[in-house]
Amino acid sequence: LREPGLDLRVVQLFRDPRAVHNSRLKARQALLRESVQVLRSRLRADPRGRRPPPPLLPEPGRGAPPQHRAEFFLGGALEVICQAWLRDLLLARRSPPWLRRRYTQLRYEDLVREPRAQLRRLLRFAGLPVPPALEAFALNMTRGAAYSSERPFLISARDAREAVRAWRERLSRQQVRQVEAACGDAMSILAY
Repeated sequence: LREPGLDLRVVQLFRDPRAVHNSRLKARQALLRESVQVLRSRLRADPRGRRPPPPLLPEPGRGAPPQHRAEFFLGGALEVICQAWLRDLLLARRSPPWLRRRYTQLRYEDLVREPRAQLRRLLRFAGLPVPPALEAFALNMTRGAAYSSERPFLISARDAREAVRAWRERLSRQQVRQVEAACGDAMSILAY
């Protein structure tokens, strides 16, 4: 970031952790290996060797069904992700002005609700022009005719506004409380 020959800009994308958890649960098998790697990174990150706090879901006992083990790993990985978000958010708040000018945040929900305005904001931040074709593409990708709840990572034109609200219908109250407890500080800063 300090290299004078580079005009590096950082855009950090966030999404409501409840929606992230919902998507991760739907794609649990596809994300199981990634979740285990994220959890291992937490163990390696603490040089004092302290035990990390327990993950979102209680550890399954022996003989627990594979879906419960998958949910345990997914919940723990989300907690690690939220902790990293919080570190990033606090760093950005305390950063010097030269760094703040090179960093911006984008909430997925804002992009979905106002794709053209958010695209213009991001391109202005990056010092790039706003081609009409790119605006049309962003609008098409967030306002498509379909919503595929069974394929959460499908890249296609769909009504992304449905994805923003899907967690409200699919997560139990207990799951919502667990995510909010694990991610509350980051959610507060991001106004979720």
